[in-house]
Parts: sequence; structure tokens; C-alpha cells
Amino acid sequence: MAAGAAEVAAVVEVGSAPQFEELLRLRAKSLLVVHFWAPWAPQCVQMNDVMAELAKEHPQVSFVKLEAEAVPEVSEKYEISSVPTFLLFKNSQKIDRLDGAHAPELTKKVQRHASSGSFPPSTNEHPKEDLHVRLKKLTHAAPCMLFMKGTPQEPRCGFSKQMVEILNKHNIQFSSFDIFSDEEVRQGLKTYSNWPTYPQLYVSGELIGGLDIIKELEASDELDTICPKAPKLEERLKVLTNKASVMLFMKGNKQEAKCGFSKQILEILNSTGVEYETFDILEDEEVRQGLKTYSNWPTYPQLYVKGELVGGLDIVKELKDNGELLPVLKGEN
Repeated sequence: MAAGAAEVAAVVEVGSAPQFEELLRLRAKSLLVVHFWAPWAPQCVQMNDVMAELAKEHPQVSFVKLEAEAVPEVSEKYEISSVPTFLLFKNSQKIDRLDGAHAPELTKKVQRHASSGSFPPSTNEHPKEDLHVRLKKLTHAAPCMLFMKGTPQEPRCGFSKQMVEILNKHNIQFSSFDIFSDEEVRQGLKTYSNWPTYPQLYVSGELIGGLDIIKELEASDELDTICPKAPKLEERLKVLTNKASVMLFMKGNKQEAKCGFSKQILEILNSTGVEYETFDILEDEEVRQGLKTYSNWPTYPQLYVKGELVGGLDIVKELKDNGELLPVLKGEN
């Protein structure tokens, strides 16, 4: 019995796409937590330990680790662009996602999704007063807050998708909250705002309305006067690329690279002794997509000197091998 329990509690390693698909099918009835990781990233190794602990606490949950760069077809299918990333599956369907090494958040997600096949009625974890305070904070979290199903990058209903398209079309700066990530907020906000459906748009903590209201405001040209405008993307990118004499746009930051290419370019730059700044493109989807067009360069990392694109990892390696990197970084070339 003890041996069987230990076996269930182990974190399973998956090495191929067919093995992953088979596991999805076999574990369809339970919660499946998948860690997309890389052996070169210390934060991933740390999160593997967290997964092992969670496996002991939740023997009914299946925990899997999959080396992201070793099984690219699975990573691409689920749009894994950095490590660590965690996907949660039920009934062979992805139900949640977590990007980054956030152990408390992963623990919360596992506990919530493992507790019931469908969400249970509201528990007394947070008293009503606490929920009210929390909702007030959330609706005031940014000047313009969108409560939606999914994320702006990955909307999970047609109405949320349309709302994001309208806000983006009008260059409106907004933050969002995925109501699928928190059932308490999802149910509580309906009562708090006396508005029964999603998406819901708030400006300065006040409910503006759902999709129909936003469409009406757009038709009457009132939307632009109500919602705060984002700075023009091109202006923003120009400022960012000139923020320091040497600017690196990468996945992660100086302390913690989140992809192998970014890690390699950091090592090269650190070996030169030249000062440089970094920008984590995983923190800002607008910059991540916009810079590809702005620089006409489709991949990351991207290195800039005095606002001008030098190139990616291959170019930087070539310059280093030719002895030209240091003069370029110092702006002498």
C-alpha cells in the first residue's frame, strides 16, 4: 500500500509528444499539473521541488514535468515561451495557466482546482466584508480595469474577445483580471456591481458596463473621452530602445533568464564588462509584439546600442568572434 502511494505521489517525467497525449487521456478524470521546465534554469529546479511537495499533499492529483525545449511540438501547441510555465488540465482540457516561479500561487491553483470537479458553492475562506474590500481594491487596481474570461492575449469567450478588440482599436490603456482564475471574484463581482454578466469594464473603480454599453459608447464617440489613452506604441518603443546606451530586450532579466538564447546573450554581454540595461518582454505583451514590427526583427533577444538595433544572439556571437563586439557596444562602430 505504502509503495503504491509513493508511486502515485511521484512527479512523472514526460519525454515525447505521444507520451504527453497518452497521459492526458489516461489522467482525464483527475487534475493534471504540467511543469514546462529547463535544466539550465535554477528557478525551474526549485519549482520541481515544490511540485514534489505538492504531489505528497495531493495524491489524487497527477504532477508531470516536461522539458520545454526537448519536446518543442508540445511547447508550441500550448504557446510556452518561457520557463517555468505551469498548465493545469481537467478532462484533457487546459483549465488554467501560471507563468513564472510563483510557488504560493501554484499551491493556491492546485488546491482550488483539486477541491472539486466544478467550483463549489462559496466557502467561508474570506468573510463577506473581506470580499467587498478585495473587490474594491481590484476594481481600483488600474485606471481602466477589464474583468473578462481569459486574458487579452487569450480571450476565452467571444464577448471578451470583442471587448479587447474595441479597447485596443481605440488605443485604450487597461489592465485585466481573468475571472476564471478566481470563482469567488467571479460570483462576488456580480453582486458588488449589480451586473450579472461578463466582461465588465471599470474606470476609476466605477462600472461602465458590459460589451453592449461599450459598443454604444464607441458608436456615440464617447468611449475615447471616458477611458485613459495609452501612449502611442511607436513613441514608447523609441523611448525604451534609448533608455540606456546598451539595451537588451529579452525573456527574463539580468538576474534570471527565461530562455536559453537570452541566457547565452547575457553571458556574452557580462564578459565584455560594458554596462547595459534589460527589458523583460514577457512582462509586456504590447512591447513584445510591437518591437518585432518596429525593428523588423521577428525573434528575441534583441540588442540595441544608442537606439539602433544590432541584432539577436547569432549576430552578437559573430561580432564577438570577429573581435568587433566591444567597439559596437561602445558606439565606436
